[in-house]
Amino acid sequence: MAILFNVSILILAYLLGSIPTSVWLGKKLYGVDIREHGSKNAGSTNAIRILGWKAGLTVLIFDVFKGWMAVNLIRLTNYYIPETGDYINFQLLLGIAAIMGHIFPIYVGFKGGKGVATLLGFVLAIDPYTTLVCVGVFIITLVITKYVSLSSVIAGFSFPIILVFIFKTTTPSLVLFSLIVSVLLLFTHQKNIERLLRNEENKALFLMSKRRREAERLRQSA
Repeated sequence: MAILFNVSILILAYLLGSIPTSVWLGKKLYGVDIREHGSKNAGSTNAIRILGWKAGLTVLIFDVFKGWMAVNLIRLTNYYIPETGDYINFQLLLGIAAIMGHIFPIYVGFKGGKGVATLLGFVLAIDPYTTLVCVGVFIITLVITKYVSLSSVIAGFSFPIILVFIFKTTTPSLVLFSLIVSVLLLFTHQKNIERLLRNEENKALFLMSKRRREAERLRQSA
């Protein structure tokens, strides 16, 4: 009975992660499918680029919430003891189900985003301290480089290092997962990395001065 209930909750986590926030918001309010514009990615960064700050921030918050909520579906069970290995393992499965839902959403033809915001909500629910340090790494990298994609990859690579060497985490499944995150971010950002190597990746315009912002807009539209 518990196995069937676990499967049901995992399916629910996937369906929750599958909610295509940016696609639905873009189509309903702006008449735009953001997967056909900009980077053609259904994430918050492209939503900001195509739909503007208000819509993009809404997408970001809800996508983070999806990951956080999916992990907390474990509260529907009464047979896992918090902080035990089994508890953490099932939390990880729920979070992974949500990320897979975000990347391959059933509602819109399995074409979604990269899953970074949903991943953020997911790990925030499991290990908030490590996650907040990684957010700091992301922000610092973003301010220096102006590249959201590069900042995401570097923050992802810092996750296992911070988890193991700073917070001394020894839970095998959590350590393994942190390593998988690094590989997953490389996979989902493959095209971004290729553009970075060709110096064709778009920068975050909102972090630039007005003059540099206009120059970057011209470069992106060229």
